[in-house]
Amino acid sequence: MKALHIITGLGVGGAEQQLRLLLRHLPVECDVVTLTNPGAVADGLTEDGVRVIHLGMTGNRDLGALPRLVKVIRAGRYDLVHTHLYRACVYGRLAARLAGVKAVVATEHSLGDSQMEGRRLSPGVRALYLASERLGRSTVAVSPTVAERLRRWGVPGPRIEIVPNGVDLARFHFDPVLRERTRRRLGLPEGAYVIGGVGRLAAGKRFDVLIRALAELPGDCWLLLVGGGTEESVLRRAAHDAGVADRVLFTGERPTGGLPGADLPSLIGAMDVLASPSPEESFGLAVVEALAAGLPVLYVSCPAVEDLPPEAARGAVRVRGGADSFARALTGVRAEGPAPRSAAEAAHHYCITRSAAQLMDVYAAAVSRT
Repeated sequence: MKALHIITGLGVGGAEQQLRLLLRHLPVECDVVTLTNPGAVADGLTEDGVRVIHLGMTGNRDLGALPRLVKVIRAGRYDLVHTHLYRACVYGRLAARLAGVKAVVATEHSLGDSQMEGRRLSPGVRALYLASERLGRSTVAVSPTVAERLRRWGVPGPRIEIVPNGVDLARFHFDPVLRERTRRRLGLPEGAYVIGGVGRLAAGKRFDVLIRALAELPGDCWLLLVGGGTEESVLRRAAHDAGVADRVLFTGERPTGGLPGADLPSLIGAMDVLASPSPEESFGLAVVEALAAGLPVLYVSCPAVEDLPPEAARGAVRVRGGADSFARALTGVRAEGPAPRSAAEAAHHYCITRSAAQLMDVYAAAVSRT
């Protein structure tokens, strides 16, 4: 089988990094087309030996990209096309059908109740999504929560498959030596209690809640924010106004792979607790990665945890409320003391090899129906 993955962009983001991880475990010959922004993940895919094609799309209404995409699909003689993220799903499904490929699968990575990919949902967005969805064989939801949202939107249940995001457990295995090395490199004081936040620095992630919570905690508590985004300057100003600017570290975007001590697994290993104040998630990958590293987790929304039995993620606690609630919860977690840093059962449930095997079943069904 030969497959083409089409994605809106390949900067550092959850869906983009999930695609790279998935391609390492799929027993299928794969190429990737990025409509825009061939960023850090594109470089990583190339290092992995994956062919990456940049379509050079200039915007949502760049209709000239459609015939270019059709040409790429025809030239590649692909058995299956797999699309990721909204714009790629709309253009990719149509291009695949025009190119004669009927086995078309799409993954819905980030559909919330009120937003998609961090942007507010509108009737027009929904109508275009549903129209293009009919051109595919099936739509993959990354959690049962997303599957239910798709059904409420009007996607027929039989067309929906659930394949959760996956985690490379070996990458997040706790290494105490690497932890100390990373903390020294970050300039953290010895004995600092490090609260971590991972994700896009966007308003919807509510990292400002953690900054306000930090102001209520003792001076040996630090906040480590891993990710980049348009809200970084806003968050820096919030930290200054709260009087904690000297205890908030911004790392910028960090890929899952990379140099030990500078990549996401090592930064998570340097934390003492992960806090996720986002009120609306489609999966909650950062939470699962933290559980894979044996960290305690405080979260507001995480379908990946909520869809499992409570005992599967004993280290994860749901927090209701704002900065005061997080400050109390963080104080409570710290008072419990450090626990053994072993991967939670939930992390094993979302092992990437398991997700890749489930996706191969979806591929086989899509190709056989052609």
